Amino acid sequence: MGKEKLLKSWKDRNIVQGKRLLKAFLAVPRELFINDSDGADAYEDKPKPIGEGQTISQPTTVMLMTEALEVKPGQKVLEIGAGSGWQAGILGKMAGRTGKVISAEIIPSLAEAARENLKKAKIKNVLVVLGDGSKGFSEEAPFDRIMVTAACPEIPQPLIGQLNVGGILVAPVGKLGAAQTMEKLRKTKHGVKREELGEYLFVPMRGEWGFA
Repeated sequence: MGKEKLLKSWKDRNIVQGKRLLKAFLAVPRELFINDSDGADAYEDKPKPIGEGQTISQPTTVMLMTEALEVKPGQKVLEIGAGSGWQAGILGKMAGRTGKVISAEIIPSLAEAARENLKKAKIKNVLVVLGDGSKGFSEEAPFDRIMVTAACPEIPQPLIGQLNVGGILVAPVGKLGAAQTMEKLRKTKHGVKREELGEYLFVPMRGEWGFA
């Protein structure tokens, strides 16, 4: 599936319609963030392996998660699980020149690859940090938006603590070996409000608040 067919499929299904989101998608070429030795189309709507047992999520999943996060220009965003950097790049475009994205990656080789890929894509407002993202990144907290791009058994409490009041967190939550539920959490002065956004299948989150 080429880029044009993918865009048409979203239009036909009446999903991923936000103009800023589509502009961000077009501004961050997925082909720069995959390692496809078989020459398969970079815009096939499916996950692709990126090494170390990890994957780059399918484009539709990335877009729907980004849409749910409601990133506004100038916001500070934390991503847990940089992978190859594509999702972080799209978040960077959504946050704009006055915004900032911190993307935490626990696997050294992937963190380095993500940095190189983002450099190739000329995205300058994303900082990839090596470490246990399940504990957040207190050095830059609080955050306006937080996205978790790996399955977690529950939403890590440190992430809720590092989210601004009024902030939004999106994460796939559930057991391994079955689909996880995408949860959207909005933090208020009186606690958190949760919304379920459907079922997805992700690789497990590693780290203190992840899977053993």
